[in-house]
Amino acid sequence: MRRPASFLPEPPRPGEFKPMDTLNQLAPYLWRWRGRIGAALLCLVAAKVANVWVPLVFKRIIDALTLTPQQALIVVPAALLLAYGLLRFSTSMFTELREILFARVSQGAIQSVALSVFRHVHALSLRFHLERQTGGLTRDIERGNRSIGTLINFAIYSILPTLVEIVLVLGILLHQYEPVYALISALTLAAYIAYTIRVTNWRAVLRRKANELESSASSAAIDSLLNYETVKYFNNEDWEARRYEAQLDAYSKAAVRNQLSLSALNMGQAAIIACGVTAMMWQAAAGVAAGRMSIGDIVLVNAFLIQLYAPLNFLGVLYREIRQAFTDIERMFRLLGTEREIRDAPDAWPLPSGPLDVRFEHVSFAYDPRRQVLEDLSLEIPAGQTLAVVGHSGGGKSTLARLLFRFYDVSAGRILIGGHDLRTLRQDSLRRAIGIVPQDTVLFNDSIFYNIRYGRPDASEEEVFAAARAAQLHDFISALPDGYHTTVGERGLKLSGGEKQRVAIARTLLKNPAILIFDEATSALDSRTEQAIAAQLEAAAVGRTALIIAHRLSTVMNADRIVVLEAGRIVEHGTHAGLLARDGQYAAMWRLQQQEQD
Repeated sequence: MRRPASFLPEPPRPGEFKPMDTLNQLAPYLWRWRGRIGAALLCLVAAKVANVWVPLVFKRIIDALTLTPQQALIVVPAALLLAYGLLRFSTSMFTELREILFARVSQGAIQSVALSVFRHVHALSLRFHLERQTGGLTRDIERGNRSIGTLINFAIYSILPTLVEIVLVLGILLHQYEPVYALISALTLAAYIAYTIRVTNWRAVLRRKANELESSASSAAIDSLLNYETVKYFNNEDWEARRYEAQLDAYSKAAVRNQLSLSALNMGQAAIIACGVTAMMWQAAAGVAAGRMSIGDIVLVNAFLIQLYAPLNFLGVLYREIRQAFTDIERMFRLLGTEREIRDAPDAWPLPSGPLDVRFEHVSFAYDPRRQVLEDLSLEIPAGQTLAVVGHSGGGKSTLARLLFRFYDVSAGRILIGGHDLRTLRQDSLRRAIGIVPQDTVLFNDSIFYNIRYGRPDASEEEVFAAARAAQLHDFISALPDGYHTTVGERGLKLSGGEKQRVAIARTLLKNPAILIFDEATSALDSRTEQAIAAQLEAAAVGRTALIIAHRLSTVMNADRIVVLEAGRIVEHGTHAGLLARDGQYAAMWRLQQQEQD
């Protein structure tokens, strides 16, 4: 079923922050590591308990050293000094153990999510990929994967340790000293957290706007570079540069506003912490002057303040980063939650092997409801025979190939292969049985050998060479300095149009499918090469069910049956000789092409 709305994930709206929904989606990827997570949390608590005990032992040492040197040697036992050193080492040891245990958790979760998103994006329909912007989509995926690591690491390495330490410190202050110390600490923490959350929420709108502008600039740059040849053809380098400059200028202004708001947040946080530290030290100094506290007590309070407020000062940055991480992960999970337009039925079965016939029964289809592409079309390709579809551009010829691959589902009617409706078959088995040489060949930025072997990755070298010979490509490749290891460049731009199309032909021949589709397979070739390859294509189609979509009628003369398509309807059908004798549209097209050739 076609979705009317865009497939691209929408950015979160201002004020829309649902961390629990994101955590619930992330939880299954972490649950498999629950043993390691539990062990890491135990190490975390042990490290913080040891860290909090360090100031307590240090206080006793200071109190003992305030005596005379002779008394200190007696009062301060060696065990106390050893305990101090052991606690220091324990803090570092348990912290490192926590990181060792948790390293595989974060990387494993990132890998699992990244692979799930990658598979899901490949499983989405052709309509989604035609509507998407590559730059913005890849940036969303990259940010989402990076933010998972940020969220996990900050939560385990910063947030949870700080919370455990705050609880321990407040408990010790309440137990050993007057309640006013715990009250000052608690009020400072509350004011700091409230201020941070309020200002960060205000900044979230600015940050989101900056990210959207950055993605827009990235998409514009990537789109321009992917269309490098078109830019050169129309001499529009300056136009593209000005367009990119306008995007960068908008992003720069948004980034400056974002930085100014960050400075305001940092100054407010520093003021709150300064007030809390001053109040605590004032109270402690008054206690020492009144004789209620020792020098060791003031050292202990100061040490607790340093341990408490040092990570707390960083907590504001963490909150901002975690808030942004949630936003980025949410965008990626929205992409992961995009429904597949074309999916296998629960009871779908694999396509049986053997000779396969193809039937279109009263098929209607439209990419957009406002423009019908195919209208009540019925045709049949018997197993082992070749059907050619010809007609003017825009008549719906290439749509037949897309429907056969089930990139879309028909609006009405049905398509059968081997007597089975496509919608009842597993897509992987269906597409494994079909090979296509498309009109617009796109190659991977890798070697020629890799691109040919992509048709069947487990093929041997000799099979790859045989497919290249069949496509009249082997001699050309052998003459290259790097031979089959020659890199074809981005989208195959280092090769000519004819060379790219011959690589596509070799790739399809190597796949050796039961059904062959040639969608203007020789359109980019010169007449001599076209004749040579046309003979190879005819040989490849022997014994297979073949659909030839062509504009040049000279390439379909020997087809078992020819169909003339116009505005999504069949207007003529028959053999080459029969259609010429009928003197209809096919005959008119034939005469026109003969005149052009002459």
